[in-house]
Amino acid sequence: MAALSTLVLALPAAAQGKLDARYEATLAGIEVGKGAWVIEISDDGYAAAANGATSGVMQAFSRGHGSGEAQGRIVGGQFMPMNYKASTTSSKKTETVRITLANGAVKDSLIEPEPPADPDRIPVTDAHRRGVIDPMTGSFLRVAGTADPMNPDSCRVTTPIFDGRMRYDLRLEYKRTEMVKAEKGYQGPALVCGIYFTPISGYIPDRAAIKYLIEQRNMEVWLAPVAGTRVLVPFRLKIPTPLGNAVLQATQFVTTATPPKAVSRTQ
Repeated sequence: MAALSTLVLALPAAAQGKLDARYEATLAGIEVGKGAWVIEISDDGYAAAANGATSGVMQAFSRGHGSGEAQGRIVGGQFMPMNYKASTTSSKKTETVRITLANGAVKDSLIEPEPPADPDRIPVTDAHRRGVIDPMTGSFLRVAGTADPMNPDSCRVTTPIFDGRMRYDLRLEYKRTEMVKAEKGYQGPALVCGIYFTPISGYIPDRAAIKYLIEQRNMEVWLAPVAGTRVLVPFRLKIPTPLGNAVLQATQFVTTATPPKAVSRTQ
């Protein structure tokens, strides 16, 4: 899954911060990939960019890399995504997804090259393109109000996501709180949330991977805070597979609070 956890966030106007993270992906304890993720949050907008590539033993079987980015505004204390782009390249093909959004609705989406039509795929309706966010923005957990963002209640949320092909919900439920420590950067508590996947449209019901994800009850995301904001971001992600656990783990998680912009006042 390209994207897993979930969402938009109520932020005070002066909440500003930056995350510079590095991740390692393993399968059954064996390194298969590495990546980086940078998120910048200002008082009126946000931008996120990620990239990754196969590494370790995986390079002997398949070489691939990918990147993604998202930008948006902060309106009324909430993230409002505007643009999303993701590209993946393998030994067989390159695919690029672009999504443009406005006020929580998809204005335009494009997959290049255009995938062949499949009559078994459940159609995505216009209604399914409203009230959604992109997968990158959907990786942030929204924490509304003024309570401690690390409160277990922060985990109890459902996120509507459209990834250019499929419309689905990701529901989180609190499991526990763990202490984490990156090789560089953050050390402290992380909320461990269970992840539950519900496809809505744009998918083929008979696909084994879809059935597997629907039935999964052991997927987890570990969420850590971005300094200076009320944003929680994945520090660790675990998805059980028939070959063992697939894990995305932060090796660097450096967060920095950014001073708010000075506001001039005239009498």
